[in-house]
Amino acid sequence: MNLIVSSPVKVNILERLREGILVGDGAMGTLLHECGLLLDRSSEEVVLTHPELIRKIHKDYLDAGAQVLETNSFGVNRVKLSRRGLEDRGMEINRRAAEIAAEAAKGRQVWIAGSVGPLGIRLEEAQAQKLPVNDIFQEHISGLISGGVDFIFLETFTDVEEIRLALKAARAISNIPVLCSLSFTEDGLTHGGVAAGQAFQALQQAGADMLGANCSVGPRHLCSVFAHHAPKFKGVPYAAYPNAGRPQFIDGRYSYSTTPSYFAEWGIELVRLGVRLIGGCCGTRPEHIKALCDTLKAADLSKPSTVVVSFESVPASKAETPESKRLPTLLDIIQQRTLIVTEFDSPKTLVLDTMLKAARALKESGTDFITVADNSLAILRMNCVVASHLVERETGLRAIVHLACRDRNLIGTQSELMGMDALGLDHVLALTGDPSKVGDSPGATSVYDLNSISLLEGVRNMNQGRTFSGRDLKRPARFVAGCSFNPNVKNLDVQIKRLERKVAAGAQFVMTQPIFNRHLAKATHDATRVFGLPVLVGVMPLLNARNTEFLHNEVPGIVIPNEVRERMRGKESNEGIREGVQIAKEMAADILKHFKGIYLISPLTKYETTATLARAIRDGKL
Repeated sequence: MNLIVSSPVKVNILERLREGILVGDGAMGTLLHECGLLLDRSSEEVVLTHPELIRKIHKDYLDAGAQVLETNSFGVNRVKLSRRGLEDRGMEINRRAAEIAAEAAKGRQVWIAGSVGPLGIRLEEAQAQKLPVNDIFQEHISGLISGGVDFIFLETFTDVEEIRLALKAARAISNIPVLCSLSFTEDGLTHGGVAAGQAFQALQQAGADMLGANCSVGPRHLCSVFAHHAPKFKGVPYAAYPNAGRPQFIDGRYSYSTTPSYFAEWGIELVRLGVRLIGGCCGTRPEHIKALCDTLKAADLSKPSTVVVSFESVPASKAETPESKRLPTLLDIIQQRTLIVTEFDSPKTLVLDTMLKAARALKESGTDFITVADNSLAILRMNCVVASHLVERETGLRAIVHLACRDRNLIGTQSELMGMDALGLDHVLALTGDPSKVGDSPGATSVYDLNSISLLEGVRNMNQGRTFSGRDLKRPARFVAGCSFNPNVKNLDVQIKRLERKVAAGAQFVMTQPIFNRHLAKATHDATRVFGLPVLVGVMPLLNARNTEFLHNEVPGIVIPNEVRERMRGKESNEGIREGVQIAKEMAADILKHFKGIYLISPLTKYETTATLARAIRDGKL
């Protein structure tokens, strides 16, 4: 097949792709960024405020040889629009985006692709929020169809189920052709860990007219995807829109260094592998598209491709390290005796003496695990993974590492978990984390690529030998993953529903905020027993009257009843500590009537209080 240069009649895109190859355009967003428009505006606002600029960029790609134009509508759905207060203008903006592309193409034989991207939040999150996913996609697609697009381009999806729902939504309102394009890693997997061949098969069965891959990787790695999977799906037109290589962040903007000639060279290989519609994604400029067109016109496309698959297309390894080397887990211990877990924060300084001294004392008192918070309340402390490792190495007391989503992005979180596995730290508490603005580091930003639920899902992936995106880790990790639960609320049902989602995501044990209301022990037991998981209810000794009032009034998630506050009123120094420990003993006794384990939280650096509690529990002297 050859590149189609011109034809007297514009026909259905599928018919044209059966006759030859079409070239798409490049990355509209790249050029808009260079104009500074996407630094403080979303792409949907640009459609409304700068149609002439969008029209010019379309024309630049047409002049370079593009025969298919994507509308500037990738993120124009109700979820993303709501962040800009534009949720009621989706139909208008999508229709206008299609019209602008058609205006640019006037007088030329060009096909307009209506760009539709993912929701912008994880599908599970959208479903948990009961968002009308089908309606959202139909609204997006309807606006594009009313503006006159020739086909719908579902692009840059990473979740096969989400793109399948988008396809279903399109099919319900029109018979317009639909291209389903996924984003793959360098290993040929979606970011959800589904192999390209499996994903393509599912979409073909769902009725996709065209299958494709775009974004994430450059043309060379995209060649590997098609070399391995395209032969299995003959008869379905393929589309490829690779990035212009890997980006660099220079002077506040992403820059792509792949040259037009290199891009074109690998573009030829994609065509030889069966691709019929080829364009570019992030970083591809008109110069890249021109080089691609010129090279396609001159190339002998009948030559077979010599691309070698560069990723391992084997399932994740099931090999385990010997079980004999593994110490009993929290789950094992709680079956044998009362489990005691005690929290002691890592230091705010570079001096570890107090923490190590506390760990030794807690171990001697009968604590089974120390649990180390991850910059709790967004207050800077020594890295909890490093502190946990040092405690285990120096004292032999095992650690549960808190892992908050606030401070690490998706890559950093996985890297941290891989390091924990290498160090033998196999217990983790998955937390979303307090926002940075409440802490002691002005200017710090919260990341939140993940929340506690998606973190639990990722840990479960690692326990199956795969990264969060599905890449083979060669062996499974063996994390015991826990989650948090706050019983100090008026309506436990809301917390229980969220706990259901955490358990479904892979939580194996639960740790609660400290409680000070003795009736809450039974209420928590009755509400959580359906899950069949170990629940470690929190107990924190109070130190004095001021500490009591501070916790009640200023620390999120802690509620102290009036009767307890009255018992602590006016009590300071040793008298306050004695009364606080006595209250904690009473709470612990009530908790252990219903639960086989308990979570002791050391107040400030006063580890002596929790050591006293642990000793009383272990000796049966509550």
